[in-house]
Amino acid sequence: MIDFVKDVRLWFAPQRVRDEGETPDYRFSLANERTFLAWIRTALALVGGGFAVDQFLPDLRWGVRVGMSLALLAVGAACALRAVNHWVKCERAMRRGEDLPISRFPVVLSLGVGLVAVAMVLVVLLGWTSGR
Repeated sequence: MIDFVKDVRLWFAPQRVRDEGETPDYRFSLANERTFLAWIRTALALVGGGFAVDQFLPDLRWGVRVGMSLALLAVGAACALRAVNHWVKCERAMRRGEDLPISRFPVVLSLGVGLVAVAMVLVVLLGWTSGR
């Protein structure tokens, strides 16, 4: 729990990461930042997909549409939060000369997106519309 609190503090004061160990090769820090930005792009795509499902598929049954939208929005929000947390943990590990952290989040993200994709396949095949 103490490490989590320290991680969250670094989200809002990233300059404090310099207190951890030695400065790594800048190429590694920049690669860590590019990875962070890739996670943020993924999060934005998921949030955009959540809004698109809600706004552009009005003929879907309300529960189906809202369920898929909320699933995409939730996974997008989790992805954005995970991005900054992963950046902090990797930066700290590089400065301390430790192994990079291992994460189960890619599995969670894949399952979330996969479940929504399966739901969309079912919607297309079964035609769950509101009957308008």
